[in-house]
Amino acid sequence: MKAIGIVGSPRKAGNTEILVTHCLKAIAEEGIETELIPLAGLDIRGCNHCGFCYEHPNECSIKDDLQPIHNKMLAADIIIVGSPVYYSSATALIKGFLERAGYMSRGMYAGKVGGPLVVARRAGQDFTFAELLFWFHIQQMVNPGATYWNMAFGREKGEVLEDEEGMMTAWNFGKNCANVAKKLKGYQPIPLPPLKK
Repeated sequence: MKAIGIVGSPRKAGNTEILVTHCLKAIAEEGIETELIPLAGLDIRGCNHCGFCYEHPNECSIKDDLQPIHNKMLAADIIIVGSPVYYSSATALIKGFLERAGYMSRGMYAGKVGGPLVVARRAGQDFTFAELLFWFHIQQMVNPGATYWNMAFGREKGEVLEDEEGMMTAWNFGKNCANVAKKLKGYQPIPLPPLKK
């Protein structure tokens, strides 16, 4: 089994990356292979709604760094997505990534396990968490709960480590993802109907 953690922060080695890494460690303890995928520094663009993926599932007309990550998502059993809060929302980087990955996949993430992790200095976590959770839901993915909503506090790099409850929540979320993924191994989701333009 494989779990990947995608970090949608434009900052390298920041609080979001720390939180996602912590969650992946909890998953790795359960004997599941993990991989951290920071998007910082990569060329990831938003969807231009050209319709190419309607005729070519799992492909995109935009040639950037998204396709190899999408392929890893297709192969993974668990997908974790982390974002800091920018103006009470997920980053443009992760939103652009998820909108294209969602269109490209056409239901191929269905039955996988996962969910979001969110970090902010003070506020906006609730909306951003819900915003990202909508993406997982429409992909027919299974979203385990945790001991609180998957959010933590921190502004300067490393400050998230001071949020003991936030770190514990991310850890427990990882444990729940691993447990549920093992139980769902072999699950066959409902196929999607043909996409209408």
